[in-house]
Amino acid sequence: MVLDAVLQGGRDGVRVIDLCRQCELPRASVYRLLSTLVDCGYVVQRGRFRYVAGPSVALFTPSKSDSTLAASLQPVLARVSAACGDAAFAVLRDGGLSHCIARQIGSYPVQILTVQVGKRQPLGVGAAGLALLAALPPAEAEAVIKGNSAALGNFGGMTPSRLSLLVRATRERGWAAVGNHAAPGAMGVGMAVRGRDDTPVAGISVAASIGRMPKERQQLIAGLIRQAVEALLPNGL
Repeated sequence: MVLDAVLQGGRDGVRVIDLCRQCELPRASVYRLLSTLVDCGYVVQRGRFRYVAGPSVALFTPSKSDSTLAASLQPVLARVSAACGDAAFAVLRDGGLSHCIARQIGSYPVQILTVQVGKRQPLGVGAAGLALLAALPPAEAEAVIKGNSAALGNFGGMTPSRLSLLVRATRERGWAAVGNHAAPGAMGVGMAVRGRDDTPVAGISVAASIGRMPKERQQLIAGLIRQAVEALLPNGL
């Protein structure tokens, strides 16, 4: 009952007081059940007071809006990929995971295809997911990192402390850069895309070999992503 109520709350999430009313349970019981759901990855805390679906739920409940958002983001990917020659990717957030919904292959002879459409992985191990993670409120981002702590080591030895450092660096520069975690030898540059209500909805990234991604080119690609988003999605997603 508690999980169903959280799912019905969608991206906005639900408060404990709402869960008490909907499930007709006392506050102590709701907190106890939420604690178990959080530990199992079915629920994550959003902000100080709200709860949303977690990564375990995302594995078997794909968003109905994925195809619509993919169609909106595909022209952005095409423009970015055409400008830089490398593969571009779009991801959505599913609880504590990033979910790749679109991909555009570029013209450069060697393409680094770090993820396939449909793949999910912990939010932050790839550049698009890192950009999304950094765009969240700090407490919410830390809750996601904590919820994924057991799985992070499977992605190039990522750790919660390293991911927290990457999040801080992303916030300072305004775009994400991360290498060797989503795929060995690969470097990605990413940026969050916000919705019409200014909440982070998606992430866009470009991936290439580490040797093809010096700092100057990282900055160039970040600029290409920003320009494409501003031109093609001026009002957000």
